Amino acid sequence: MAASGKFLYEQDGVYIHSSSERTDEYNSLNPGVLRILDKDGEIVVDWRLQDDNLDSTSIPFAGKDSSSVVEWSQSPRERIFRGPNHQNSYEAEWDMVNTVSFKKKQHTTSEGVIHFVNGQNKWLFSFSLADLVSIRMNEEGMGWPVLTFCLKNGITLPALHFHHGGNNMLIECLKKYIFFTESPEDQTILLVSNQNKYLYQPFENLLEEKAYNIVQKFKHDPYAATFGGFSKLAHLFLDTLRPDASQFRPAAEIADFLPEAISGLEISQHEEPGYEVIKRIELSMRHDIQRQEPVSFEEWTQALDEAGRILNEDTIKQAIFRGGLGHTVRKEAWKFLLGYFPWCSTREERKILQKKKTDEYFRMKLQWKSVSEEQEKRNSKLKDYKSLIEKDVNRTDRNNLFYEGQDSPGLLLLYDILMTYCMYDFDLGYVQGMSDLLSPVLYVMENEVDAFWCFVAFMDQLHQNFEEHMQGMKTQLIQLSVLLRLLDDEFCSYLESQDSGYLYFCFRWLLIRFKREFSFQDILRLWEVMWTGLPCRNFHLLVCCAILDSEKQTIMENHFGFNEILKHINELSMKLSVEETLVKAEVIYTQMANCKELPREVCEIVGIKCNTEVDSSGLKNNQCLKMKELKNSDAGSC
Repeated sequence: MAASGKFLYEQDGVYIHSSSERTDEYNSLNPGVLRILDKDGEIVVDWRLQDDNLDSTSIPFAGKDSSSVVEWSQSPRERIFRGPNHQNSYEAEWDMVNTVSFKKKQHTTSEGVIHFVNGQNKWLFSFSLADLVSIRMNEEGMGWPVLTFCLKNGITLPALHFHHGGNNMLIECLKKYIFFTESPEDQTILLVSNQNKYLYQPFENLLEEKAYNIVQKFKHDPYAATFGGFSKLAHLFLDTLRPDASQFRPAAEIADFLPEAISGLEISQHEEPGYEVIKRIELSMRHDIQRQEPVSFEEWTQALDEAGRILNEDTIKQAIFRGGLGHTVRKEAWKFLLGYFPWCSTREERKILQKKKTDEYFRMKLQWKSVSEEQEKRNSKLKDYKSLIEKDVNRTDRNNLFYEGQDSPGLLLLYDILMTYCMYDFDLGYVQGMSDLLSPVLYVMENEVDAFWCFVAFMDQLHQNFEEHMQGMKTQLIQLSVLLRLLDDEFCSYLESQDSGYLYFCFRWLLIRFKREFSFQDILRLWEVMWTGLPCRNFHLLVCCAILDSEKQTIMENHFGFNEILKHINELSMKLSVEETLVKAEVIYTQMANCKELPREVCEIVGIKCNTEVDSSGLKNNQCLKMKELKNSDAGSC
């Protein structure tokens, strides 16, 4: 039976440890999905086995001899990625609720709790929020949170283990509809207040979309949510309709709520020495910079010697930085830019490398293709990866002809490459956002194996962005704050006054390298320019600064507050010009490189030496300007 109604909250990776409930029963971990639904005005909490959400038919496959998507073959029982309610929009958020269905038959007890009685399904339940009495919260020894619902008539439901987090989001969602008080006897118990009344209608009228749903979307898909929906989040706290004033949350604390939605992303100003001591300095005048034409096929061919070696790596990189690549060149040039092909390799050496990498790829692919259904039942991690990849592939660049249609070979290739990457890096596995990074690479390569190894190289650059504690994201946001403070102290102070100083609205930009900010063709140009490593380290941070510099006037003159800033940044998506942005980012670099008093912290971020003059192009003697490594170095005297 399908879980019908409006979805207010959804969290996968919520387990019932059946062995911890009754030792004489089925001894296993039962992975499930916890949801809060609005069923015609009644709020219902629903937990179902994760298996009930997925079709377990055969997965797509590619023959080893397949060298392009044209030769792609499908299994006889081809998996259908596209659901009946598929959204074709490129910007469609990854909302999974339209295509889930449940097939188990239920019966309802007199207490109103739905039980399933066959096998593992006896643990499944659904109850009305009106029946909730209390919630017990505690931490398991392994580190994940555990919640237990206690209902009327003394009913205690099985403990829910939040292996992937999300318990705090659940509580915040429930607080929209009921009042909680802390038990005076036990601080781990939240009691449902006797004076509770449902608050459905006020919030329906107040918000265009459920505020909590926006937070949940951000937690699972921050780059898709882009904090745009967070402009509505303030109402959740400022207009909570709560009678107890002590439960109000000041607007200034809303920014503090954002890092709570991203585990491990809390940023302290004390973590970055000098973060607050970057002083306003005089930067040089901005010079006009002209972009050039893309590198053509003829120009690329002329850059190779008879054996196929690149004659001058620096020269070709500068040409790519100046104008990008013609599309006919990308398939080969990207392999060099990403490090799949060594710059000094010959044509024959590259053929040998491709053969070796092809064998290696298909050995890894065979590992997951040969997993039987019985084996998969005992490998919950692999099953979770498969589920997440299927969902994300179904929503990746569907308006692009390469990925359009139910039977698109491009979608099947995306799926297989991402699954194989899980075998390549099983510790990281698959994290939402990776499909966005792979899509343009596969589009250019038109070859499964080459796309995989280019994607591996790209992920090596962005690996920390996707790690559990998101240290890469945390570091980049701090670095971006340092750069913005140097470039525009006034704007930086304004953002801080609006509780936006941590620049969380740039999260999606950094996570997937502006993939959803520019058009598909523009992102090809932007990425290949950034992959040159010119004109400095962390050039993508200067791209952020360039975009913010362009929007400063609008934000400040309109006196945008926290909500409006988030909304405005979100609405920039697909409206940015890649050429204008690149010009401004390079101009900013030139200003910094010509500065004779550049702070050491800034030198370390962008990887340039202080007191070094450059011409208006920003590329003179680039190898001298770039510092190979700044570890244990003071980056020169400023």
